[in-house]
Amino acid sequence: MKVVLIGGHLGPALAVAKKLKKDEIFYIGRKFTFEGDSAVSLEYQEINKLNIPFFAITAARFQRKFTRYTIFSLSKYPIGFYQSIKILNKIKPDVVLGFGGYVSIPVIQAAYLLKIPVVIHEQTLEAGFSNRIAAKIAKKVCISWKSSENYFPKQKTILTGIPLREEIIDIKKIQKEKNNIPIIYVTGGSSGSHVINSLVEKSLDKLLKNYVIIHQTGDSQKHKDYEKLEKKISELDMSVSQNYVLKKFFSSKEAARVLYNCDLVVGRAGINTTAELIYLQKPALLIPIPFTQKNEQFKNAEFLKGLGLGLVLEQNLLTEELFISTINSMINNISIYKLEQNVLANDATEKIVEVLKSVSKKKTT
Repeated sequence: MKVVLIGGHLGPALAVAKKLKKDEIFYIGRKFTFEGDSAVSLEYQEINKLNIPFFAITAARFQRKFTRYTIFSLSKYPIGFYQSIKILNKIKPDVVLGFGGYVSIPVIQAAYLLKIPVVIHEQTLEAGFSNRIAAKIAKKVCISWKSSENYFPKQKTILTGIPLREEIIDIKKIQKEKNNIPIIYVTGGSSGSHVINSLVEKSLDKLLKNYVIIHQTGDSQKHKDYEKLEKKISELDMSVSQNYVLKKFFSSKEAARVLYNCDLVVGRAGINTTAELIYLQKPALLIPIPFTQKNEQFKNAEFLKGLGLGLVLEQNLLTEELFISTINSMINNISIYKLEQNVLANDATEKIVEVLKSVSKKKTT
């Protein structure tokens, strides 16, 4: 089976890609993390490590509010659509699998025009804008949570669950490392978070007196947070600087190990991060991005909080003092942040592959 995966949401795409290792896989996504920023995206790096052919396209962001950038952004759509047709004509896949995000729209519409069957996967608790558009022409819609059923046509919707990286599933098989002092893993996701990075920079001296901080910053060339924090290390006292681990990115395997062995996670509230925290039953302090579609990240964070696994701090209310005091309180009461039972299955990837096979067979019969 020849499969094209469309990026945007890296975790599920990697999980499915590794499950399809006996098949012929191609990947369409973003080479750069942000528009106008020269930082190479984590998806480009990770997909290349797997030796999967990567095709970058120019895609238009569909903005929900009209701004001075709207027309410029929309003008990119014909370019991305033409690139998608050209790529798909070259590959001639049996099936295309999209994971939402603005990059997927021109590819899925090009696939429909070329009569290539499309499957989409929705990770969120509701439905993303791009997937609501794609669902109209997709053969099958795979969803992660039952709450998404109301947003898609019932006759083509299948509850598969959310694909978890095999590194996350496999990490449970090993014994946890013993920590002499609490370990806090700070991450802004694959893109990094300037807000969280800045907060850590201001709080670092105080936090390092009591904790080991493992910090993934991303590689934004606009803000240069990594470089600022690297300079900060040289200014720290030697007695605490050894408690700070700074990296732009962790590989999927490294990230799983850090996530598994830390005592507390501080980060954003993307649905894939939220799902991994739930699966590993990891206490978390979540700071949702405030401008996501339909306040999606806040809903994810509240979902995790409702399960008893963490707390939520709103970005616009954040101060250095509140940040530090919340971390101290959570670490001092870490035993109360626990999940009574796991609400995630680990067979979502297999179910999605079966859907791909069924759709692909229909195309060839």
